[in-house]
Amino acid sequence: MSNLLEIKAPCKINLHLGVGERRADGFHDLRSIFAALDFGDTLGFELFGDNGFCDIVTDWKVPALPEDSAQIPLEKNIVHKAVSLYRSRTGFNRGLRIYLEKRIPLGGGLGGGSSDAASALIALNALAGDRLSPSEMKELAEQLGSDVPFFLSSGTAWVSGRGEYIEPLSVPADLAVVLVNPGFPSATAEAFKQLDLWRGQGGAKTVPVTILDDALKCALAGHPKDWPYGNDFLPVFLAGKEAKAYGDIISRLKSLGADFSGLSGAGSTCFGVFTEGEKAEQAVKILKDKWKFVELTFFLARSAVAVLE
Repeated sequence: MSNLLEIKAPCKINLHLGVGERRADGFHDLRSIFAALDFGDTLGFELFGDNGFCDIVTDWKVPALPEDSAQIPLEKNIVHKAVSLYRSRTGFNRGLRIYLEKRIPLGGGLGGGSSDAASALIALNALAGDRLSPSEMKELAEQLGSDVPFFLSSGTAWVSGRGEYIEPLSVPADLAVVLVNPGFPSATAEAFKQLDLWRGQGGAKTVPVTILDDALKCALAGHPKDWPYGNDFLPVFLAGKEAKAYGDIISRLKSLGADFSGLSGAGSTCFGVFTEGEKAEQAVKILKDKWKFVELTFFLARSAVAVLE
């Protein structure tokens, strides 16, 4: 991709995800630690065609992509939504052709769509001469989705509310992360419905509410084996129809030396955090014999930057 404005769209994992009860507006309050990783999609932006034109060319590099995943209508594509929203706010209407190299699994709990949308906003603002301030960019991001604001500045953060409250945290150092996707997506809306139903039937939260937010934040500086983190969706899934798949991945990561393992977002990708890089590399080799999407990556500190290639 030459002569393009190119930008990386990193994925994220939720080291911790506590989900509050359903609110009157239908949303749930979150208590979460988001961590961006050095793995993700790549977007290229080319000024092309007449004013108002927007074309998205997608190169699918996701292993075992579901057959219907490439058939997302343009009007439902979150990158296209980001372009339309930015144009309506700023009047920047130059024709665009967008090249998207898609590596993050759809419905994998890694925030791929949200990251692509945030990266699109960052790239468009660069092309338009920084017409919007950081606060205005955040406002647009919130309209696109709960996770999108986080990706405007990659790193590690305590995220609360619907996702609009973001407090940067120190990035975990010298740790490797192994991502494993079971080969099926998890629909976020359906996952929340399952969680509400499970709780209504007496299911308990993963992490007791007595653990204060400050304690959860401070624990990040400790050894991963001592992290008191959990994901409120995981026990729901371990009691559901995909219990074996999730249980197998989590147990395999632990047996191969992961110091901490968990589920990202509302599924379906699981992850292991390793303090020993050699164990992480060996785990990837072994896990690839059973699962098609297995990636070794690391925590990402830098913010997304649009670069002219």
